[in-house]
Amino acid sequence: MLLLYDIVLGLYGLLLRLLAPFVPKAAAWVAGRQGLLAHIRQTIGTDAAPRVWFHCASLGEFEQGRPLIDAYRHAHPGTKVVLTFFSPSGYDVRKTWPGADYIFYLPLDTRANARAFLEAVQPRLVAFVKYEFWYHFLNEAFQRQIPAVVVSAIFRPEQVFFKPWGGFFRKILGRFAHIFTQNEASAQLLRGVGLKRVSVAGDTRFDTVVATALAPARSLPLVDAFVADGAPVLVVGSSWNEDLPVLRPLLERYGSKLRVLLAPHEVTETNLRQVEALLPGPVQRYSQAKEATVAQARILLFDNVGLLSQLYRFGEYAYVGGAFGKGLHNTLEAAAFGLPLFFGPTYAKFQEAMELVEMKGAFPVHNGAELDAAFTYLWNNDDARLRLQDTILDYVHDQAGATRTIMAALRNLTPTR
Repeated sequence: MLLLYDIVLGLYGLLLRLLAPFVPKAAAWVAGRQGLLAHIRQTIGTDAAPRVWFHCASLGEFEQGRPLIDAYRHAHPGTKVVLTFFSPSGYDVRKTWPGADYIFYLPLDTRANARAFLEAVQPRLVAFVKYEFWYHFLNEAFQRQIPAVVVSAIFRPEQVFFKPWGGFFRKILGRFAHIFTQNEASAQLLRGVGLKRVSVAGDTRFDTVVATALAPARSLPLVDAFVADGAPVLVVGSSWNEDLPVLRPLLERYGSKLRVLLAPHEVTETNLRQVEALLPGPVQRYSQAKEATVAQARILLFDNVGLLSQLYRFGEYAYVGGAFGKGLHNTLEAAAFGLPLFFGPTYAKFQEAMELVEMKGAFPVHNGAELDAAFTYLWNNDDARLRLQDTILDYVHDQAGATRTIMAALRNLTPTR
């Protein structure tokens, strides 16, 4: 099985190199790994400070890991943080993040790469966020007696770890000194296959979104001018083009009664033009807006990245995209401000979304008619919306605290061998 694992990863790397001339994300992945190990060795150099290594697959996992990284830095001010990403979408956005001392792509998981990487970094602790369980990196850390943990992990019965033929993959999980899961169901699955170093800590994303909601508001004069008339605001976060036909009837119906802040998942020029074509006007791009005239539009289209978590504070309602396609995007950023949520039908893999639906704080819809009906109910029942806001806020704050739990456990962590 290890040989098959190595072959598959080798083919994966080859495929990305073949796709690089045609696919920008593949090109970024390949370019980021050119001379990577030499770059890591040169960057760290002779720095003798103790180090801890955090790995995040992409941007979403970074947001889960961020509160733990911040807490670890605060508790261990002399320790330097090495942060790695597998995906360009995470690395490109956070490659200059000041919360880490070193930020790199993760080399492809081969025995030689893992050995060279850990020799250069020499961390005293390894923390993987949520998933991406790389055999060679974890095995090399295990052999070097470096404790490795995974945080905010979530597991499901259909995953390979719990299949009769999944022994190799269970062995990967066995290399962790401890696994911190989001829920009890995940912990029970792991214990059922003989893994004992497991505990339920919760989801660190709750800590992130609570901190964002409680932090001083970022100055956004254009948004202030756009919403100055006091009309209710719908924030549309991480929308895909599949979401827009569902939204369009609602936007047409409420027209001038509603302000819309829309941040699409992709902000390429091609996609922005498609979004503009699918939306009922008037639409104003954020980069082209002027404070004096922005209020003439009804939809403010954000053609940049990094502002979405700040936009929810302006809203009364939120629609989160992705659930008519590959999967729902981050709902907790909106929930942290108590906003009732609307999204498509593909949300079953997201525990917080299921819990929000169960408590009637979120409304999954299959089409524009269902969205219009759910939205109109809250539009016409402001008392119900405000009660719902309190329920959602209580839920988010009750779920916070995973970072504190994990940090307390890390103090007692012993090496795996």
